[in-house]
Amino acid sequence: MAIIRPFICVRPNEDIADKVAALPYDVYNREEAKKETLREPLSFLKVDRAETQLPESVNPYDSIVYQKAKEILENMIADKIYITDSQECYYIYELIMDGRSQTGIVACASIDDYLNNVILKHENTREDKEIDRINHVDTLNAQTGPIFLAYRSIDVINEVVAKAKKEKPIYNFTSLDGVTHIVWRISREEEIKTISKAFADINSIYIADGHHRTASAVKVGLKRRAANPNHRGDEEYNYFLSVLFPDDQLKILPYNRGVYDLNGLTREEFLSELSKNFIVTVKKDGPFEPDEKGLFGMYLQDTWYILKLKSNRDNDKRKYDPVASLDVSLLYDNILSPILGIGDPRIDNRIDFIGGIRGTKELERRVSQDLAVAFTMYPTSIQELFEVSDAGKLMPPKSTWFEPKLRSGLFIHNI
Repeated sequence: MAIIRPFICVRPNEDIADKVAALPYDVYNREEAKKETLREPLSFLKVDRAETQLPESVNPYDSIVYQKAKEILENMIADKIYITDSQECYYIYELIMDGRSQTGIVACASIDDYLNNVILKHENTREDKEIDRINHVDTLNAQTGPIFLAYRSIDVINEVVAKAKKEKPIYNFTSLDGVTHIVWRISREEEIKTISKAFADINSIYIADGHHRTASAVKVGLKRRAANPNHRGDEEYNYFLSVLFPDDQLKILPYNRGVYDLNGLTREEFLSELSKNFIVTVKKDGPFEPDEKGLFGMYLQDTWYILKLKSNRDNDKRKYDPVASLDVSLLYDNILSPILGIGDPRIDNRIDFIGGIRGTKELERRVSQDLAVAFTMYPTSIQELFEVSDAGKLMPPKSTWFEPKLRSGLFIHNI
């Protein structure tokens, strides 16, 4: 049983929503974030990355950064850039990218569901990243970046969403990256009850993107529970801001890999080692992006190769393990670890990860610049994500890349 509830939303005025809405805080480095806030002074990135408004000598994790974020948000509210809705509502959030649409419900999910494994994760988190967002949420008394959740599609929710989308939206704009964002509000009591009841019948919801933000929201909630002698369970800190999408609308892009050296091997030695577990074919007419599992593209010294995994006892066994059967695992177990000597990919500085949205040109550029070899991947499927989560297991790091990205600053949940 999943507890999903409406909330009182703090949101931007309709005429400036396109200026406020910002990509997630973690897609920028400090220099890129600074440039973006200079380009768009109203960007919510000023709140999510408040170090951009301070001297470069200031550590981005210093307490004054979080205080600055709070000050900026309070000023935006005082200046009427933000308004606060008068009642608890759900919101419908549609994103359209390259002609493909996905529509989710903006709501609050329960930290207890996360603790009790109703909301399932598929990757580990890093403590340093958690601490940053814990301090951000705790200082602002607000959650500003929604968690990307997924669920198995339900007809009754689809019907409510379809009906809501016939109404006039409160936001409708296209961001600079070409993604269209449309938002509707659901305020009628009957429809709110229908959505809440439908989610209550769901056994599992899945974190698609935002593991660190989820873990941080949960830890802030637990901290506030412990500090509140009159804790009841219905306080806002018991819930975290989310957008929930049906699985049949989601698309995962590949998360490609690059390695900085060949582990002491020559090109010929490396190709010889590859041939033990792969059929290696030169691709003469440009880049290769796999169109099925078990296929990998490889860019090495100005040449593209197709790698097809051979059938053998070890690889055949992996078909029955939801983690070992992932293509990212197959690449690691057959190439990255035994041939290239990559250790724990979470901490090994000889490996890099390149989002599929950047395309093969980025891999070619990186190999010409600093990488020794790059691999294109077949994307992990949403069903594979569900299977790993259902089994209580974790994917290797950087197994999924979701597009389009949810915007921060469109919805704020005060805690």
